Amino acid sequence: MISKLLIANRGEIACRIARTAQRLGVQTVAVYSEADRLAPHVRLCDEAILIGPAAAAESYLRIDKIVDAAKRTGADAIHPGYGFLSENAAFADAVETAGLVFVGPTADVIDKMGSKAASKDLMAAAGVPITPGYQGADQSLETFEREAAAIGFPVLVKASAGGGGKGMRIVEAPSDLSEAIGSAQREAKSAFGDDRLLIEKYVPRARHLEVQIVGDGKGGVVHIFERDCSVQRRHQKIIEEAPAPRLPADVRARLLEAGVAAGRAVNYRGAGTVEFLYDGADGLYFIEMNTRLQVEHPVSEAITGLDLVEWQLRIASGEELPLSQDQITETGHAFEARLYAENPYQQFKPSIGVLSTLDLPDHRARVDSGVAQGSRVTPHYDPMISKIIVHGPTRSEALGALRGALSETRVAGVECNTEFLYAIAAEPDFIDGDVSTRFIDEHGDALFARFDTNAVLWGAAFMWRRRRSGASSGPSQFEGFRLNASPTTYLWVLHDGAPALLCVAREGGVYQASLQPSAAVAHRKRGEEPAAPILFSFNGEMDSTGSFWLETGGERFQGTAAAHGDALRIWLGARSADVAFADPLEASSDKGAEGGSLAASMPGVVTQLCAEPGADVEAGAPLLIMEAMKMEHTIKAPAEGRLAGYKFAVGDQVKEGALLVDFEPKS
Repeated sequence: MISKLLIANRGEIACRIARTAQRLGVQTVAVYSEADRLAPHVRLCDEAILIGPAAAAESYLRIDKIVDAAKRTGADAIHPGYGFLSENAAFADAVETAGLVFVGPTADVIDKMGSKAASKDLMAAAGVPITPGYQGADQSLETFEREAAAIGFPVLVKASAGGGGKGMRIVEAPSDLSEAIGSAQREAKSAFGDDRLLIEKYVPRARHLEVQIVGDGKGGVVHIFERDCSVQRRHQKIIEEAPAPRLPADVRARLLEAGVAAGRAVNYRGAGTVEFLYDGADGLYFIEMNTRLQVEHPVSEAITGLDLVEWQLRIASGEELPLSQDQITETGHAFEARLYAENPYQQFKPSIGVLSTLDLPDHRARVDSGVAQGSRVTPHYDPMISKIIVHGPTRSEALGALRGALSETRVAGVECNTEFLYAIAAEPDFIDGDVSTRFIDEHGDALFARFDTNAVLWGAAFMWRRRRSGASSGPSQFEGFRLNASPTTYLWVLHDGAPALLCVAREGGVYQASLQPSAAVAHRKRGEEPAAPILFSFNGEMDSTGSFWLETGGERFQGTAAAHGDALRIWLGARSADVAFADPLEASSDKGAEGGSLAASMPGVVTQLCAEPGADVEAGAPLLIMEAMKMEHTIKAPAEGRLAGYKFAVGDQVKEGALLVDFEPKS
C-alpha cells in the first residue's frame, strides 16, 4: 500500500480523499495556495505545503511545484482529485517520471481520452455508439459552418479538452454560430489551455447517463452501475442520482456494456466515468470519458457500499480489483445535490464572501464539504460549498430524505442555491423520474418562483432586531415602553427598493404592524398620492439562536434567522429570503451605476472588448467580457446608446464594483 499520499487538489475532494487515506493508514500531504491557508483540507492532512498565490495558474496548476512538494515531503504517490490537473497527461507523465505513483490512468490513456475528438474516433472503432458530429483538425470557421449545416441545427459546440460545461454552447441557428465559436474558444483556452472545438448533433430532450468504471490496467474492467446526471445548469450537473430512473432494462444493459467496452478499449487503470446521451427511445451516444474521479461518485458508493477512493489507492498500489463484477451489488437509491455559492434567480451568478452561517444536515445525510463556517468563498475557484448525499431503500424515500436535508441547510454570508435545489426535488415531474437535460428550461416557472410571505419576513425582522437591540437601542430605531400606552417599535427596512418604516405595537396579545413608505425618501413625484400602508398582525417568539415561530393570517410558520451581511436572512424550511435594513437618511437604496456606466459585480479578468469606443450600440449588445470564478461573463448594453469608453484593457484584473464601461443611454 502507498505510504504517503500528496493530494494535488483543494476543497471537498481533497478532504474526501484524505479521510479515506487516513482510514487506510496512509499519511497525507496537502498543498495550498495563499487564499487557502486556513482551508479545512489544510488542517485535515498530516502535512501541508504552500505552492503559490491564489490564482490557480500559479498554484494548483503548477506541475513543477506540486511534484517538488511531493519530493520534499517524501510522498510516494499523488492523487489528482478532480478538476485542475486531474486530466492533464503532462502531469501524470511528470509524476511517474519523478518516480512517484500517479493515482489514476496512464498519461497515454489521459491523452487519448482527454480529447473529445480523438476519443470519439477511438470509441467508434471499439464499437461504442457515438453522437453524429465533426471532430476534425481543421478549426476554421468555414469548416465549422459547413459541418454544422450538414449535421443540422441545433448543434452543440464543445471544447475538445476538459469538461464541467466549460467551452460549451448550444447553437440554434447558423447566424449564432460565429459568436458561439469565439466565446467557446476563449473559455476553453482559459480553462484548459486548449481552444480546439468539436461540433455534434444537439439532442434537445436527452438524458445524461454515465457509467462508473474501475480498471486494473491489466485488462480487467468492472462497472459500478450507472448514474443519471440530467438535471444541469450551464451544462453543469447540480443533482445526480443512482440508479437511473425509468430506464428500460435493455437500454440499461447496453449502457453498462458500452461503458465497460470503453474501458477495455484503452486498458483503463483506476476509476473513470464513461458519459452517454440517451434520447429517451433507443439511441445511446458516447459523449466523453472522464479519466478521473467524478464529483458525483458518492451516489455510486451509496448504492453499493464501496469506497471508490480506496479502490483507487489499492489499484495504484499494484493490487488486483477488490471485487469481480458478480460480487458488486446495488441496494436502494441515492441522490446528490451540489450546494453552490450562487444566485439561481440572477442567472446563477456566483457569489463571494464569508460564510457567516453554515449549518449542514450531516445527521440525516452524508455531507462532503471543503469549507466551514467562517470560510471565505473567493473568486479564484469553483463556488461549490458542499455536496449533500442521501440514500434510501426506494427512490421515493431517498428523495424525501433529500428534501428533508435541504430543509435543514442554512447558509448565509453568500447567496446559495438551497431553495432552488429543493424546488427541483419537489417538482412533480422530477418526483416521477421524468428528467432530461432541458429539465430546468422546461420547469422554469415553478423552479424560479419565490415565496411571498412578507408578513413573516417583516415580523421575523422585528423580533430579531428587537432581541439584538435590547434596552440599549437608540430612538432612531426603537421607541421604548410608555406608561398607559402600547409600546411601539419603529424599524426602517427596504420595500421595493426604497426605505419604508415598519411600525409594530402590541395590542390584545397580538402585534399590530404597518409598513409605510416614507414620503421623504421614496422619490415620489410632486402631487403623487402617498402609498397606502401595508397592514398586518402577527404573534410569535424568537430564541437566542434565531429560531422562531410566527403566526399570521391564520397560518403558523417555523423558521430561523441570522445576519447576512448588512441584511437578515430568514429561512422557512429550504426557502429563504432577506430583509434589508434601510438608512432613512439615504435618498434611495439603489446602488446602480451612475450615468449608465457599468461596474463589475465580482473580481475578475477582462478577456475581450466587444465594441469600439464611440460606437452606437443596441440594447443587449455585448460590450465587454470578463472571466470570474471559472466562468465567462458578458457585460451588455442596458439600453440603446453610445459606448463612451472602456476603463480597462484585455488582461487587466478588476475589483468588485470597479467601473468597467462608460455608457451614454440614448436620450
